[in-house]
Amino acid sequence: MPSAVAKPAQIFYADSVVAVLLPLPLAGAYDYRVGDCPVAAGDVVAVPLAGRESLGVVWGAGRGDVAPARLKTILRRLPARPLPEAVRRFVDWVAAYTLAAPGAVLKMAISVPQALEAAAMHRGCRLSEPPAALKMTEARRKVLAAAAARPPLSPADLAREAGVGPAVVRSLLEAGALTLVPMAPPPLFEPPRTDLPAPVLSDGQAAAAAQLAAPQDFAVWLLDGVTGSGKTEVYFEAVAAALNRGRQALVLLPEIALSAQWLGRFVRRFGVEPAVWHSELSDARRRDTWRAVADGTARVVVGARSALFLPFPDLGLIVVDEEHDGAFKQEEGVTYHARDMAVVRGRIGGLPVVLASATPSLETLANVQAGRYGRLHLPDRHAGAALPEIALIDLRRTPPPRGFWLAPPLTAAIQETLDRGEQAMLFLNRRGYAPLTLCRKCGYRLQCPHCTAWLVEHRQAGRMVCHHCGHYVRPPDRCPDCEAPDSFVACGPGVERVAEEAIHRFPGARVGLMASDTVSGPHAAAEFVRRVADHEIDLLVGTQIVAKGYHFPMLTLVGVVDADLGLEGGDLRAAERTFQLLSQVAGRAGRAERPGRVLLQTFQPDHPVMRALVAGDRDTFIAAEAECRRDAAMPPFGRLAALIVSGPDATLLDEHARRLARCAPQAEGLQVIGPAPAPMALLRGRHRRRFLVKATRSVNLQEALRQWLAACPTKQPLRVQVDIDPYSFG
Repeated sequence: MPSAVAKPAQIFYADSVVAVLLPLPLAGAYDYRVGDCPVAAGDVVAVPLAGRESLGVVWGAGRGDVAPARLKTILRRLPARPLPEAVRRFVDWVAAYTLAAPGAVLKMAISVPQALEAAAMHRGCRLSEPPAALKMTEARRKVLAAAAARPPLSPADLAREAGVGPAVVRSLLEAGALTLVPMAPPPLFEPPRTDLPAPVLSDGQAAAAAQLAAPQDFAVWLLDGVTGSGKTEVYFEAVAAALNRGRQALVLLPEIALSAQWLGRFVRRFGVEPAVWHSELSDARRRDTWRAVADGTARVVVGARSALFLPFPDLGLIVVDEEHDGAFKQEEGVTYHARDMAVVRGRIGGLPVVLASATPSLETLANVQAGRYGRLHLPDRHAGAALPEIALIDLRRTPPPRGFWLAPPLTAAIQETLDRGEQAMLFLNRRGYAPLTLCRKCGYRLQCPHCTAWLVEHRQAGRMVCHHCGHYVRPPDRCPDCEAPDSFVACGPGVERVAEEAIHRFPGARVGLMASDTVSGPHAAAEFVRRVADHEIDLLVGTQIVAKGYHFPMLTLVGVVDADLGLEGGDLRAAERTFQLLSQVAGRAGRAERPGRVLLQTFQPDHPVMRALVAGDRDTFIAAEAECRRDAAMPPFGRLAALIVSGPDATLLDEHARRLARCAPQAEGLQVIGPAPAPMALLRGRHRRRFLVKATRSVNLQEALRQWLAACPTKQPLRVQVDIDPYSFG
């Protein structure tokens, strides 16, 4: 079914006044006069701003409240395709919801300025009448024959087709036997094939796939399936259906740089690679991919959260895989949650949205229970694989030997697994060698000078690193406080220390370490995943990136070194996040015909999270968690916003925070808590104070915040960051 034809954009002719939104943190669009070249809403234009040229997007008719003599004229219209109406409406919606400047949101939609200019001209070699005096050689005859038999090819491609060196083609061009002519560039992305044989689906998978593939306008579906249930193959059928209807599809992954296995599955299903969008792309690749999305030749895009702002002209499906994952929350700049904004983008574009997870977020489940989202359930693993057995190791009763971190039951289980020729995994969600380093003589702790954070030892790199600002130093030889030599001692384990212990305990095993600072970039991650899948690694030690949907058939044992990590700290989502993370980690075990086993080391075996994991009773845990949130009127049953006020001078900051407190809104159903020092009271050299605003769902939270901030404006060097629906409380 073809997509609906968009109504033509209004055209503005010479001397009309239009609003141009600039990708800058300004209050709104600026009025400009149209020059000799007509423009339409969505056109990318160059305009004068403060004595320089700036790019912007025509947003519609101008306000008309600027005197004609003060209006400046649009300099030129760029050759980029107009920003689609749905994208412009999405920018406006996100800005209004997050209280961000519309231009700051627009900057995410036109994030590649080079893509807005004209593409470089591609030229190919065409046969000309060879000069009579041309000296012929066998190599030249091959080139001329190849040029005569084919459409224009680039000089390099023509040389390759003829089986000669580039110099032969250059000599024929110089002699006039070949002429360079304009040619269409080769497509960056081949269209995915939907006629290839699809995997055989179970009855449950087929029913879910049929529902998702059915023609539909805006709808949100939760694809709720246990780990290993084949959710990816199910939503691939929805992708295929969107392609068959001539539409584009977007799949959001929380860690796109670590998606090697996902990309392999896509290639097997559709015969080609999708367009990929993430921060590791080169500038040239980002430019070409942005253009391919805009002109519709990129039919399927898989990307990180920022891919949501790409200029799709005909988007027909959005999939948010691992929708519960915290990586979908943007914490810097414009703060937004990509899962929630994907639903908004689907509503604006009139297209279905699929949220896939084995451990859905409480927000998504609340929407299912309220009837706003549909739910498709896959309760069984694919191909008859069984869910792993989960057991607890009570560290109060069977602690590790002094100086070690793996308890005897876990080490015994690992040895048994290795003896059977199977693979095991140790999980600890803490990077580096040790989270804290202190002087054994005076107790001095190595702290970041720019943040309220301890420096974390990364022994492999020979550095002490701040995980918040990136500051690092070499480990000092003497204590800066008492000057005792060689007095520093590592406290607590990180994954490097666990890997060190694993090498010591299992000397015959091939141990691999996978963390974000040891496996950097998509290529390194893909190679590491290949080594695990090919059983070149026996014992995998990793952080949360190993929980991202990997399928290792020989991995049958997962050991969690510190299952309690993340349960404390005052975060309202602490229990939910821990349950999700440990469930995902546990789901790596026993995904093929060999049964899996999971051992969780804990000091809190009676904690509701631990009991739910052992019992495999997600629904009871979620119901209890939801009841606690409902009683406290916390999300998703109430609204939250965070205001972080920051500045380089603590005294000025506290004065302004007190002024904000005096101006705080007073309304029924709304409560302002603070100011108080943020848990991360110093970050990147800026002191931070925090307000929390709690409101019932009937309160217009954004309007209350807008009026509050307008009544007490903030001046440089102080800044206020508003975070609607905060996910972290640092």
